[in-house]
Amino acid sequence: MALIRKKQEESTETMKRGGESLHLQTLANRVLLSGRMTEKSFVQNALGQYVFSVAKNATKTEVRQAVEAAYGVRVEKVRMSRLPGKKKGFGRNAGTTSVVKKAIVSVPKGTELQLFKGI
Repeated sequence: MALIRKKQEESTETMKRGGESLHLQTLANRVLLSGRMTEKSFVQNALGQYVFSVAKNATKTEVRQAVEAAYGVRVEKVRMSRLPGKKKGFGRNAGTTSVVKKAIVSVPKGTELQLFKGI
């Protein structure tokens, strides 16, 4: 009986220790949708600023935590903006493209994110 209880205690300890990093990884997967690859974003990459498409309900704090967890860098500043949907014609039907929320993340000089390196 004691052996089983000891194994259960060890597994709960490892879950407690790894639970925080697991929470941050799921936060990163939920918040960061993709990197935005545009001409303007490539210019900003040289200045240490990286542009991401983020979830519509994401906050600056969540984006900061998600980038720090996903890439292991310290984030200095986060700026956010919401790009409106554009009106488009789809044959006879009129519609709009989806609204996109983007985050511009500033990192310290000399720090690069692997997602944007080598492109």
